[in-house]
Amino acid sequence: MDLTRSEVAREPDRRAVRAHAVRLGLMAVPVVFFAVFFAYPVVAIVGRGLRTGGVWQFGRVGDVLSRPDILDVLWFTTWQALASTALTLAVALPGAYVFARFDFPGRQLLRAVVTVPFVLPTVVVGTAFLALLGRGGLLDELWGVRLDTTVWAILLAHVFFNYAVVVRTVGGLWSQLDPRQEEAARVLGASRLAAWWRVTLPALGPAVAAAALMVFLFTFTSFGVVQILGGPAYSTLEVEIYRQTAQLLDLPTAAVLTLVQFAAVGAILGLHAWTVRRRESALRLVDPALTARRPKGPGQWTLLVSVLGVVLVLILLPLGVLVERSFDGPGGYGSTFYRALTSVGPSGTFLVPPLDAVRNSLEYAVVATAIALVVGGLAAAALTRRAGRLVRGFDALLMLPLGVSAVTVGFGFLITLDKPPLDLRASWILVPLAQALVGVPFVVRTMLPVLRAVDGRLREAAAVLGASPLRAWREVDLPLVRRALLVAAGFAFAVSLGEFGATVFIARPDRPTLPVAVARLLGRPGELNYGQAMALSTVLMAVCAVSLLVLERIRTDRSGEF
Repeated sequence: MDLTRSEVAREPDRRAVRAHAVRLGLMAVPVVFFAVFFAYPVVAIVGRGLRTGGVWQFGRVGDVLSRPDILDVLWFTTWQALASTALTLAVALPGAYVFARFDFPGRQLLRAVVTVPFVLPTVVVGTAFLALLGRGGLLDELWGVRLDTTVWAILLAHVFFNYAVVVRTVGGLWSQLDPRQEEAARVLGASRLAAWWRVTLPALGPAVAAAALMVFLFTFTSFGVVQILGGPAYSTLEVEIYRQTAQLLDLPTAAVLTLVQFAAVGAILGLHAWTVRRRESALRLVDPALTARRPKGPGQWTLLVSVLGVVLVLILLPLGVLVERSFDGPGGYGSTFYRALTSVGPSGTFLVPPLDAVRNSLEYAVVATAIALVVGGLAAAALTRRAGRLVRGFDALLMLPLGVSAVTVGFGFLITLDKPPLDLRASWILVPLAQALVGVPFVVRTMLPVLRAVDGRLREAAAVLGASPLRAWREVDLPLVRRALLVAAGFAFAVSLGEFGATVFIARPDRPTLPVAVARLLGRPGELNYGQAMALSTVLMAVCAVSLLVLERIRTDRSGEF
């Protein structure tokens, strides 16, 4: 009997050991994936630029960072990111309040519409604003005003792109804050502004900080928008890395700028993790359905109309102009540009009809989504239970591809994956692998909260009944996270479809992706090339929008904001 009791006492320890072993096993595939397809290419490209004769030349860092042209790039990258963040918060915070607190017809549809820009490829965003603000654009035709090649076009495009980040991150929490706390402060004599300042704002502070940091991250690493709208006068770190690598072949300068961007992104992600932990502090949260009310009084109706006007001008107008330009052919409105996509054409821009890029992108995105789901799903399962520094560090590592130079990763693929046993430089799989790197963080961030919400006692009960860890996950976790898995797949598909920074290096000329095809068309003069770029961008926008609307229908956690 004593022996039996001893065995029973040891059983929880054995289950803990098995769970730890399973966690390490789950981490193996993501760790190998990131080591081979992320860390190795980045280290290799940096080493190619900073190593001479096997010796690291760190003195080049000081040489590069002391150059006036590089200092100008660093300054512009920083201040435009700060300006874009401040402008996005100023424009989007009223929208966050309206979507959180007001109930009006079409609210859910409009909520999906404002999220469309976030999943659009940056090339499409740049093309849409080029159609609105550039030569021959709507403003040019109406008033003779052109804003392309100016910083204002870049800032407006960044607000367009990041509006949903603030609305969903801040608005998601705002919709769950108990309004009775603010009402109690007003009953005690506080004015509406004082009650909001002392009660609501402190609760929203971590969410606002997290949204601001994410917007800063996306604008600090901006590539497609700046390349299309900024012209030669403006260059962010990402654009300069591309120029130094692809045009000037100055690998030392590109390597130094990659290290600078890596350090900046690491600091931003560290601050973001800290704000997220603060946001997880105890708050009195309620069902969002209980906090939304019909607008009352002229003030609230004016705010609602103002936000709808901002959405119309900032979100819908650029997209509408993009669609309109795709049909505005030389002989009037029609499908001229769309028909031109079915042939190679005399310009020699493509080896295959541009419309083939649609099929290529869909095929690549499907494969990239499958890879991202496997790698991201295993990573999320390994991170389900909070553990030590190793697991927390792995969690941070998974976010790095969102900020580290995609240009560096793409060029690193070319110089590292060109020898056996991974001689993939001529293989089609190279593009989905690069796209999956961007999709994995979305899969992890979507699935991890749902997995952590699963009651651990269900797994323990399955283990007591003799189920293996794999069977317990299949029987307990999978049924509960099936919809989250579909949402993660949708996000991974959308971002894979629009990946541009790395793909521009590794996409084969006979198998271009949609973003690469759009960029090539915009880089060639002529009305036909411009019109085809508008048509391809419209096709890409439609595919992304449909994917997002499907996600809105299957998403179950209305407060979960990515």
